[in-house]
Amino acid sequence: MTNQKKPSRNLTMLTDFYEITMSNGYFSNGYRDTVVYFDMFFRHIPDDGGFAIMAGVQQLIDYIKDLEFTDDDIAYLESTHMFQKEFLEYLRNFQFACDVWAIPEGTPIFPGEPIVTVRGPVIQAQLIETMLLLTINHQSMIATKANRIVRAAQGRAVMEFGSRRAQGADGAIYGARAAYIGGCCGTACTICAPDFGVPALGTMAHSWVQLFDSELDAFRAYAREYPSNCTLLVDTFNVLKSGVPNAIKVFQEELLPRGYRPAGIRIDSGDITYLSRKARKMLDEAGFPDCKICASNSLDEYIIRDMLMQGAKVDSFGVGERLITSGSEPVFGGVYKLAGVEDANGNIIPKIKISENVAKITTPCFKGLWRLFDRDTGKAIADVVTLHDEVIDDSQPYEIFDPEHIWKRKMVTNFRAVKLRKKIFEHGQCIAEERTLEEIKRYCAEQVDTLWEEVTRFENPHQYYVDLSPALWDIKNRMIEENTALSQR
Repeated sequence: MTNQKKPSRNLTMLTDFYEITMSNGYFSNGYRDTVVYFDMFFRHIPDDGGFAIMAGVQQLIDYIKDLEFTDDDIAYLESTHMFQKEFLEYLRNFQFACDVWAIPEGTPIFPGEPIVTVRGPVIQAQLIETMLLLTINHQSMIATKANRIVRAAQGRAVMEFGSRRAQGADGAIYGARAAYIGGCCGTACTICAPDFGVPALGTMAHSWVQLFDSELDAFRAYAREYPSNCTLLVDTFNVLKSGVPNAIKVFQEELLPRGYRPAGIRIDSGDITYLSRKARKMLDEAGFPDCKICASNSLDEYIIRDMLMQGAKVDSFGVGERLITSGSEPVFGGVYKLAGVEDANGNIIPKIKISENVAKITTPCFKGLWRLFDRDTGKAIADVVTLHDEVIDDSQPYEIFDPEHIWKRKMVTNFRAVKLRKKIFEHGQCIAEERTLEEIKRYCAEQVDTLWEEVTRFENPHQYYVDLSPALWDIKNRMIEENTALSQR
């Protein structure tokens, strides 16, 4: 099993054009070798949820490892007459040399914390911005939505069925990968099985039933072809008067004599809660209590939750468009901002972006990121963003405070402090730990389980705090005050 797919095309030029124009400007103004620090972070959790799920890191790794400007790329850039020849020659011989840190895939993440940090020459750090944001934003959005849907299903299997409604081929492929990380049991997108090891799932469409002379004939043919995994779609005509009775008849006449039991039925339309209850009773009375009922048809976490609250007898769910597009909130708003610049002596000069919108004020400096866990319960208490060389000593009490409301303070004791980010590139060489997609999925489930129920609920979740260390808060606050004073002169 593998958890990575090599790009089928060179994606180096998948970058916003201004990344290249800025890089050319850096080059001509003597900043070619200036070392900078960029952070990716996000400001808002989709669907007003309590947390998001980190995903897409492997595709970022694949992209960076394959960075190379081809002769055709250089020829196009030259044809614009916007770039100096020396800069184009630099791109022709481009060698990535940055350090990159990222939170591992499957980890719950929260607004304001640096989930990816890039340190290196400014041109290189700038050029990868677009693809970095694209891969992490997209897959984190889908993994987050999938996790919400899986939690709503309360232990029942959720299958990703959305390929035909995805935004393009990559949206379908990498969306299915992210959905698996978030907890789905498999996908209808077949290519994801050989490429990522995501189980490919599916049985029949309504066209199968319509093609045959009758629904009964269609069911018989399918049962004979796939007796060990026979799931029949029962809503083409009438679920209770035709579909389920014909399915039962085929189970009795085609499967039982051959020594097989039915796998299930699928209902794709109508009042599935009502239909599933009636179908369950019919199947049980016919001697098939082990026959599973699968529901599909424009489902999401809220519909699934309500169906189960209303007594739906459903064992698994196939979820399509509202998962693969994260239909309720289809944007994961991660951004990439400059946090620091090294001077000639290697000292880090903090950089900050000031805004009248408080949420858009960035946190300066090269930073570290810690998660504090209660030793008794194993639950996450809070995350703390520190200066990069700070260490949180979990053998001693540690005071955390809300960086926006600093009077809100708490002394934490009996806790375990864990560094969240891992280094995945060192001087341009990939040093990332290899993990299978199955391992990432299992890790995701384990980490979500460290969050309190108040954080994981769908409506009005408790705010999980991302705090700043006192040293980092002091620097940020001082820079805000200095910039405010300058603006008032």
